[in-house]
Amino acid sequence: MTRTALITGGVSGIGAATAKQLQSGGYSVIANYFGNDAEADAFHKETGIPIFGWNVADFDATQQAVAKIVAQSGPIDILVNNAGITRDSTLHKMTLEQWRSVIDVDLGGCFNTCRAVIESMRERRFGRIVNISSVNALSGQFGQTNYSAAKAGLIGFTKALALEGASRGITANVIAPGYTDTGMVHGVPDEILKTIVSGVPAGRLATPDEIARGVVFLVADEAAFINGATLSINGGKYMA
Repeated sequence: MTRTALITGGVSGIGAATAKQLQSGGYSVIANYFGNDAEADAFHKETGIPIFGWNVADFDATQQAVAKIVAQSGPIDILVNNAGITRDSTLHKMTLEQWRSVIDVDLGGCFNTCRAVIESMRERRFGRIVNISSVNALSGQFGQTNYSAAKAGLIGFTKALALEGASRGITANVIAPGYTDTGMVHGVPDEILKTIVSGVPAGRLATPDEIARGVVFLVADEAAFINGATLSINGGKYMA
C-alpha cells in the first residue's frame, strides 16, 4: 500500500528535504506552502510533487484545503507539521502582532492540520504525525519568547495526541532540530550565527537532509511503537 503524506511548509528547507526523501522512498507526497509562489512552482517543476497554497494559521482554509487534497489524492496517512515563522524580539519590545502571528502559525497551524486529518486516521486505524519543534523549545533562546513558547507547545500537544491516538494505530512524535542550514537561519546576522555555530559541539549547522532522515524514520509503518517521543537532532547543542 502506498502511503500518502502531507507536509506543511513543504517546498523549502526541512520540508522540501523531507518531501524529496519520502518521494524517493515510494510515498505519495503533497506539499503545502504559503506566500512564495515562485519558490513553490520551482519545487513542483523539480520534483513533480503536487503543491497546495494556503495559510495553515487559517482554520477554515486548512479544512477546505485538506478536503480538496483528500478528494484528489485519497486519505492522508502521514502528516508532517513543518510550517513555521519567526518574529524575533525581546519581550519588552515585542508587539501583540509578533506574538500572535508566531503562535498562530507555529502552534495553531499544527492544531488546524491535525484536526483536519485526525478523524479519518481514527476511522482507518492508522496515522503518522510528526511535528517539527526546535532546540529552542527545550533550551530557550534570547529574543524568542514567542517562538520558544510555540515550539514548546508542540511538544505538549504531541504527547497528549499520542495518548489519544495510540489505541487507533496513530502515532504522534516530535523532532526538535538544532540550527539547520535553511533560509530562516541565514536571516540571522553573521556575528550571531558564528556564535550559534561555536556553541554546537559538531561545529556546524545541520543539513535539511539530516533532519528529514528523522522524519522518514518516524513515519514508517515499522515505527508503530514509537509514540509521544521527542527526537533531538542538534549536533549535541542541547542534551536533556
